[in-house]
Amino acid sequence: MNGVEALLVLAHPDDAEFAAAGTVARWTREGKQVVYLVCTNGNKGTIDRTLDPADLAAVREQEQKAAANILGVKEVAFLHYPDQGLEDTPEFRKQIVRNIRKYKPRIILTSDPYRRYIGHRDHRIAGQVALDAVYPYARDHLAYPDLLDQGLEPHRVEEIWFWGSEERTYFSDITDTFDLKIAALECHRSQVGHRDLTMLREGMKKRFRQNAAEQSFDLAEVFHRVIIGY
Repeated sequence: MNGVEALLVLAHPDDAEFAAAGTVARWTREGKQVVYLVCTNGNKGTIDRTLDPADLAAVREQEQKAAANILGVKEVAFLHYPDQGLEDTPEFRKQIVRNIRKYKPRIILTSDPYRRYIGHRDHRIAGQVALDAVYPYARDHLAYPDLLDQGLEPHRVEEIWFWGSEERTYFSDITDTFDLKIAALECHRSQVGHRDLTMLREGMKKRFRQNAAEQSFDLAEVFHRVIIGY
């Protein structure tokens, strides 16, 4: 297959909608293909003590599919690790490498593993393992050579964008796609349904307007962008 524009490596269902959905919607509007790779099932992400973790995981998977559909993302892959259960293991890294070689993205988007102090451990590990998968494992044919037997040839990712970074280097214009971002985020009822959605919308608009304060557009998602030189 021809490569996609971007593969998002997400620790949890809803990470993409909070961090990058406006950018994703802009790309799909331009006819570019975007794929989600969701690493955990989100089965601990609730304040409801009556909710069974397996039921929550099933709900969150459907919420993620609905949100992706709004954004024009036609393919969502799930690894089904337990929430709060990601570890930096060869098998996890191999799964990400497999998906990089399968979809051949130009860009990887994921969480910044180097954010200091307070941060979700799954986010740190997903970002670090995705970074390692990009370089050197997805590139080198002798890394996981059995993948070659599956027709998964090495692939060189051109760029990796980190969200949640303390060092912001790229400002992505989401002025025209902010409404789609919010609509997709609202699909995650298990996560935002208990909140005042009007206040959530206005709070996010304020934050993304602040992000774009020195830009030529009104609203921005922000990333640390790394252009990979092989």
